[in-house]
Amino acid sequence: MDQTKQEEEYGYDLFPERKLGEHKKTSIAESLFTFNHKCQVMLQFAVETSPYAKLLLSAMKSSGCKVFKDRHFSCEDCDGTVSGGFDAASSQIVLCQNNIHQQSHMNRVVTHELIHAFDHCRAHVDWFNNFRHLACSEIRAANLSGDCSFTNEVARFNFGLKRHHQECVRGRALRSILAVRKISRAEAEKIVDEVFDSCFNDHTPFGRIPHSKRDAKFAYRDYMNRDRYYANL
Repeated sequence: MDQTKQEEEYGYDLFPERKLGEHKKTSIAESLFTFNHKCQVMLQFAVETSPYAKLLLSAMKSSGCKVFKDRHFSCEDCDGTVSGGFDAASSQIVLCQNNIHQQSHMNRVVTHELIHAFDHCRAHVDWFNNFRHLACSEIRAANLSGDCSFTNEVARFNFGLKRHHQECVRGRALRSILAVRKISRAEAEKIVDEVFDSCFNDHTPFGRIPHSKRDAKFAYRDYMNRDRYYANL
């Protein structure tokens, strides 16, 4: 397949600083100035303080996929329509430094992409050829990352609908798929519907849907104490 066409079909055109199998190394000047420095600082704060991120990083380490900040995260300029992405070809999370300006946004993006990285670690996900696999991970990421929390939905002026959380998850998963794969909306909707129930109800590794930071703190506490719990059974 022509490389330009392949990049478009897999969503790489949204991340112009990287090509298939390659990524740009950050210079010292970029690390000290401009958006890159701010991105690096917010990333460090997220991995150290966000209970969502801390739980996912611990779960990945337990699964044999320890995450190294300098190796597995990359702050880059992206298309204006995206905030981040998981590059399965390099096992790397891309953070869109030109589109992430608040710590709360960084926390959500890091969590969302870490869920993809966790799925990549624990399962044989065929990101490039199996749309059902992609849809399942997008549903889980929207469901468990806080993307559809009540606070975030109120800020978007989206609230008051019956089964609103499920519809938010469905809608965000659908938009994510359409952003990175050249398929029709009808086809994407069909794929999301086929896997929605099983993937929506898969709360691994949180054990619940963390609707808020408080929920995520309890989930992180329970995850870290799981060995103590099982030892007492």
